[in-house]
Amino acid sequence: MSTENTVTSSMIKQFHDNYVSRGTSKVIERAIRKNGIKATSEDPEISQRLHRVFSHEIKTGKVSNQKHSGRCWSFATLNTLRHKFALKNKIKDFELSQNYLFFWDRIERANKFFDNILATADRDLHDRIVDFYIQSAEMDGGQWANAASIIEKYGVIPHYVMPDTYNTQDTTDIAEVLTYMMKKDALQLRQLVHEQAGDEEIQETRQRMMNDVYRACAYAFGEPPAHFDLEYRDDDHNYHRVANLTPLDFYHQYFATDLHDYVVVTNAPDHEYSKLYSLPSQDNVNGGIPIQFANVSFKKLQDVVLKQLDANETIWVGNDILQQMDRKRGLMDAQLFHREELLGIDFTMSKKDRLETHQAEVSHAMTLTGYNMVDGQPDRWKIENSWGDKNGDQGYFVMSQDWFEQYTYEAVINKQYLTDEIKEIAAQTPVELPAWDSLQ
Repeated sequence: MSTENTVTSSMIKQFHDNYVSRGTSKVIERAIRKNGIKATSEDPEISQRLHRVFSHEIKTGKVSNQKHSGRCWSFATLNTLRHKFALKNKIKDFELSQNYLFFWDRIERANKFFDNILATADRDLHDRIVDFYIQSAEMDGGQWANAASIIEKYGVIPHYVMPDTYNTQDTTDIAEVLTYMMKKDALQLRQLVHEQAGDEEIQETRQRMMNDVYRACAYAFGEPPAHFDLEYRDDDHNYHRVANLTPLDFYHQYFATDLHDYVVVTNAPDHEYSKLYSLPSQDNVNGGIPIQFANVSFKKLQDVVLKQLDANETIWVGNDILQQMDRKRGLMDAQLFHREELLGIDFTMSKKDRLETHQAEVSHAMTLTGYNMVDGQPDRWKIENSWGDKNGDQGYFVMSQDWFEQYTYEAVINKQYLTDEIKEIAAQTPVELPAWDSLQ
């Protein structure tokens, strides 16, 4: 059967006849041309459904702001840690340095990038995995395990010790510089391997390249401090000061958290359930916490989410914020925009369909802080975002149960809240996923 079709005048006439046969077409056309598809198709009852009252709510402070960067994965991780610090030390608005985490992530990712380039130097430049590594030479996005690996290796520091700079609030300039440098360096390393250069020459060249990355990051973000003085006033107005802490001292003494004790519980119906999956192509620290997913049904994911929230521990969640969301009002509802009714077009796709076609992706990470329970079932959830306090309700979003089920894919859960079944899944030898998998 031929797959080639030509648009003919008779086809165009049929398109037109079909269009005008819908009696309301011109009314809908005027509304959409004036207001756009989203505004025209919005459900007017959304505010009633997403009322901002929650039966269980963990008290948290002011939201952070990632600004023009893709650092949501690190913001959400640091938010869960700072909530622990806030509860223990009675200081709800304490903030950790995202800049510090980002600096070391850039260094570690460059190191991993050069390893990957050397490991694949015998492959064609346009081999799919080589092309993936080169295309992702410098990117802001990441997974929970990327942040966890940096924290376990380098610790954390307060925000005031190493605040954001112009280049972390808008990563465009530094990303452009690092991307150019690392792609150029990738070609040079591949050439050395092809010329059968000795290990010493390759390692010296690689070290020079890492020096360049460190210099560019230090200029853009500042050098991370080796020591700092911890100073804060708690919510009871008591002053606290501890001098000469290292970032690792601070992390181990004040957070008492081993991030190896957490599991990324995933609901990805395009993958077989009850399996552990890994994504080594996106690991950022050699010897760090690997990116792994324990894949289960949504109900099993939700059950452990509720268990951790009930224990007053907030949760890192990965979801597809680009779907059915009003950024300004902070609303997420699977029925927010009724495009099907407005356009007369079938948009039906299952969660599995969307993942398999890459219509869906884990596009954002946020922090789950509460839920509302009605007759034993949650109907809406409270989310701490990292888009500043001008969006949502002072930066907090609310999502419907339907949105949570349709567009949430990952939740980071402490092992103590897992079922025995999920613990067994997490202990499996993982199935390695390709770099271009839907869970990337």
